[in-house]
Amino acid sequence: MPNPFIADDFLLQSPEARELYHGFAASLPIIDFHCHLSPGDIATDRRFETMTDIWIAGDHYKWRAMRACGVSEEFITGSAGAREKFDRWAWTVPRTLRNPLYHWTHMELANPFGMRDLLFGPETAESVWQEGNRLLREPAFSARGLLRHFDVQVVCTTDDPADGLDDHRAIAADGSFPVRVYPTFRPDKALAVHDPPAFCAWTERLGAKLNTDIRTGSALVGGLRARATAFHDVGCRLADHGLDEPYGEPCTEARFERVFAKAIAGEIPAPDDIAAFRSHMLFELAGIYHELGWTQQYHIGPVRNPNTALFERLGPDTGFDTMGDPPSAQALCRMLDRQERDGRLPRTILYTINPAANDAFAAVAGSFNDGSVAGRVQFGPAWWYNDQKSGMEEQLESLSRIGLLSQFVGMVTDSRSFLSCCRHDCFRRILCNMLGADMRNGLIPGDIELVGSLVRDVCHGNAERYFGFPDKEGTRR
Repeated sequence: MPNPFIADDFLLQSPEARELYHGFAASLPIIDFHCHLSPGDIATDRRFETMTDIWIAGDHYKWRAMRACGVSEEFITGSAGAREKFDRWAWTVPRTLRNPLYHWTHMELANPFGMRDLLFGPETAESVWQEGNRLLREPAFSARGLLRHFDVQVVCTTDDPADGLDDHRAIAADGSFPVRVYPTFRPDKALAVHDPPAFCAWTERLGAKLNTDIRTGSALVGGLRARATAFHDVGCRLADHGLDEPYGEPCTEARFERVFAKAIAGEIPAPDDIAAFRSHMLFELAGIYHELGWTQQYHIGPVRNPNTALFERLGPDTGFDTMGDPPSAQALCRMLDRQERDGRLPRTILYTINPAANDAFAAVAGSFNDGSVAGRVQFGPAWWYNDQKSGMEEQLESLSRIGLLSQFVGMVTDSRSFLSCCRHDCFRRILCNMLGADMRNGLIPGDIELVGSLVRDVCHGNAERYFGFPDKEGTRR
């Protein structure tokens, strides 16, 4: 192939775009403030045995594509060997043209593996398998080695309040490792009163972590406060919630306690009681985050496990979750307004899985900025099904015309893969290409330093200032 597909100027379609990317974006370190990497893998500096282990295992996007191409589950999450699964992925990739997987696959092969001069498919599978597995034996391709390679400055994992924090403490104590790795507080299971057996098991686990019994709703809130403090002590500065919809209706303490008691007794509460419980819990948690100076993230709109037959067979988080209808802007406003009126609305990032809500989310965010913090409430980066070229462009367009691109805290990987740092590079190229086109078309000034400073802020500087992460000694930066 005379010209590599992933060339130096990939996605950069004008001289202005190329100058912005190469001169301002390409060399910036990465702040990945939302991902699902394993802190245990980082603490132990995991080594990956095969390309299947590092590239395919756990990647729901790849799994969905393989299923769509008729690949049997045996070769996806089943008992087939690592090479067999790899070969089925190689067979699938040529069939992903125009899907973001085709870009991601070749970006990951180009960086970090250095394989630029090939298109991945059955004909090149053997060479990629052999060379990739050879490189995986080198220290630079361990979990920590890859974070260093991509110049990751900060990475925030996703952690349940009942999780231990020993891995994070071990990482922080290692002065030889420059990457700051912090937990993110993800208390979704505290809202799961719709599933009493799971809710009871989780409250028992949380109680065991605190050496106490959690038998009331107020005890649950107090336990979450204690765990948030423990998270804060190891550098946590963000919380995260996965919500099917916003919950903002008022709920009395008495009703909250009644719903908790019913769930703990093994009874499924009525739908309106479930919604009221969740509203009260989010309200209480927002107060905790506000006191700690954290940022809360709301990922809103997915439909979880719609395929019940395959959910029962394969379990959650295996690639079957889908996109829900656009969430109600009115409900989102009620949720944020309730927190604001009580003086407990912290910095907040709003994510939507449905792009039909882009403009609404950008507008709602602007209604809750009060001048106290730049970009206090943010319309967050393109998420999940929107994490691709047109989805990023649509999110950036909505943010730019309704809010302020200049205050945006940038992209995240939202990934379980150490190779997904290339998604930051993809975002930077798309951002620079959009701005370069605006410069060329006279929509913004042709001042490379002015526009370049915006690129620097969006790709790195805003996030560094907004989150206030501590350094490894605990000092706020």
